[in-house]
Parts: sequence; structure tokens; C-alpha cells
Amino acid sequence: MITFDDFMKLDIRVGTIIDAKVFEKAKKPAYQLRVDFGDEFGIKKSSAQITDVYKPENLIGKQVLAVVNFPPRQIADFMSEVLVLGTYSKQGVVLIRPDEPVENGDKLG
Repeated sequence: MITFDDFMKLDIRVGTIIDAKVFEKAKKPAYQLRVDFGDEFGIKKSSAQITDVYKPENLIGKQVLAVVNFPPRQIADFMSEVLVLGTYSKQGVVLIRPDEPVENGDKLG
């Protein structure tokens, strides 16, 4: 069990996917994403194993939730800067997204 204070250490923000392409060098099928988190955080990169449910061209313009305060992680020749959130579902990983359009950079609270 973690405490509420532990949970509050996570900085989870909304961003809009502006680019998505197949990550050829990943060990497991994944996409390289570029996500716009607004003025405060700017554009961040993420490696996301979401290939079972999504095609790269269908991801552009989708808003997603991501943890923005983990340290960057090297994956092959790519530096993943944020962790895009999703659920492990029968069909594959499904992105967690706002129900309505919101501002890039809005914080989960």
C-alpha cells in the first residue's frame, strides 16, 4: 500500500499527440510519440506499447494522460521522457484520455 502523499508525488498531465511512428528498434512492438503538454512542459517524447489497438495515423490529435516527472528512460536509441498511461485490456493497451477536450498541461487532480 502507498499513501496519498506518495500518489501526489506523481505529476500526471494532459497532452496532445502531435506525431506517432513505428519504433523499429524496440524489442516489443511500440510507437515513438511526440506529445504537446503546453507552454509549461513543451513537447515530450514517449515510447508506447500501444500497437495492438492503435495505428500511428489515428493517434494524431488524441489527448492522453502521462506522468511527466519520471526520469527519462533510454529505450534502444530513443530517450522516452514521459510515461503515457493506459490500461492492460483484452485487446491490448488502451490509452487513458480525458472525456472532453481540455488544455494541454492540465494536471490530474
